[in-house]
Amino acid sequence: MDQSIDGPLPGFEPHDRKSPLTDPWEPLFSRLAGERVILGLRAAAAHTNSRGFVHGGLISALADNAMGLSCARTLGHAGGLVTVSLSVDFLGAAYKGQWLEFDTVFVKPGSTLCFAQAFVTADGQPCARADAVFRVVGREAERKAS
Repeated sequence: MDQSIDGPLPGFEPHDRKSPLTDPWEPLFSRLAGERVILGLRAAAAHTNSRGFVHGGLISALADNAMGLSCARTLGHAGGLVTVSLSVDFLGAAYKGQWLEFDTVFVKPGSTLCFAQAFVTADGQPCARADAVFRVVGREAERKAS
């Protein structure tokens, strides 16, 4: 892939769900594929650790975000989801200039729990795999927690 490209890959649009956590990582992109929300990011220096790799915390957070959004779409849920469990296996490195995609490949919805798995690629090569369990909460539970 031509790493000189600064923007998103075709089909990706600016991600419309903003968060104080992800604001420093902008621009973030997303595209819908059925009930999946696929997140994308062009890795920049601000996304890397002291060794020059994309930081594992960023990869973990965006994988969690992609899986949660995909679970919510699958459930048709207007309330919310809270991460109960998250595990990430790092399979390879991602570097500045690479296009990262966070794609949820499995969702098992339930009335109280939702299970998901995602793969993260850097320029199409696997760099992480994530699994998560989300607790399904309604709007009332979200208000009580804030």
